[in-house]
Amino acid sequence: MNLPRIDIDLGKIAHNVQQLKTLYGSKGINVVGVTKVIGGNPIIADILVKNGIEILADSRISNIIKMRKAGIRAQYLLLRTPALSQVEAVVIHTHISLNSELTVLKKLSEYALRNHIIHKVVLMVELGDLREGIMPSEMNAMVKEVLNLEGLVLVGIGTNLACFGGISPDADKMNELSSIAIRLEEKFKITLAMISGGNSANYNWFTSSKDVGRINSLRLGESIFLGREALRRKQIPGLFTDIFTLLAEVIEAKRKPSQPYGEVYQNANGDIPKFENEGLMDRAVLAIGMQDVIVSGITPKQKITVLGASSDHMLIDNTETSLKVGDTVAFDLNYCALLRAFSTPNISKNTINLYECASIL
Repeated sequence: MNLPRIDIDLGKIAHNVQQLKTLYGSKGINVVGVTKVIGGNPIIADILVKNGIEILADSRISNIIKMRKAGIRAQYLLLRTPALSQVEAVVIHTHISLNSELTVLKKLSEYALRNHIIHKVVLMVELGDLREGIMPSEMNAMVKEVLNLEGLVLVGIGTNLACFGGISPDADKMNELSSIAIRLEEKFKITLAMISGGNSANYNWFTSSKDVGRINSLRLGESIFLGREALRRKQIPGLFTDIFTLLAEVIEAKRKPSQPYGEVYQNANGDIPKFENEGLMDRAVLAIGMQDVIVSGITPKQKITVLGASSDHMLIDNTETSLKVGDTVAFDLNYCALLRAFSTPNISKNTINLYECASIL
């Protein structure tokens, strides 16, 4: 198969999904599967659904359309608050959206009525991470408005933490979200079916909490696909962390100076690089670069050191491995690197472990 490529172990994905559903289900929390990191890949999405994921969440409508066209039957949730320019597509292609702007909600109502659709909305509450969300003091006014919008049904509230500001979804934050839900239900005589407490960063809160309050939903991507929580990136016990392997081919292997020579200006990345002079070095060039993956987010499985990269070349210290032209180098990826790699068609996607996966389903 063409290189560079990512090998994807479907059996390990199925295992992680089952483990997480059991873990969070033990305290009444439903797992929403976040597919943005795998670019809405239908083969992987199908594994999520077959292992009990009922709601698939993505920040790109194009990914949702891809999965729906492939026949993946699920409820689809738009993770990113809708843009006004995409409101009609949101109504037509998704079942649920996360919202924080009244102007957008009114447009969702308009297009829902026009298309004879009932669209479900979750209102996002700002609890300190300062990405998207309605200030708690403004929630009453927003709910009052939304309840009067035809074509929409308010199904819940949620929050997002640890993504922009790195704010922990701790007990205080989750208790506040629960309290807001309870107050809204009492004031407006409604029932909120989904209280979405956050994402893979919620693992530490969950394991340390005897009572999770009203939180009954989490949006998980990193925990499913990388087997980690998202605050300290520690492995969750019992989960696989090696589902994805990035492979790149050696296209040059030579002995060269360790320090570039000549007058130094900006490189392709806009940096003025500095290198230590360590004498002659066995170096290799790989056919992959920043156009394909976030280089700082990959870790080699072999004994090599990544020296740097331009848009489509990666330089490595080849001293300990003696790789030759045509050899391959394998890497683990973090979340951001995986996200970039799945966003480019230049990296082939290769699913493996189908037999073991079938035995798990």
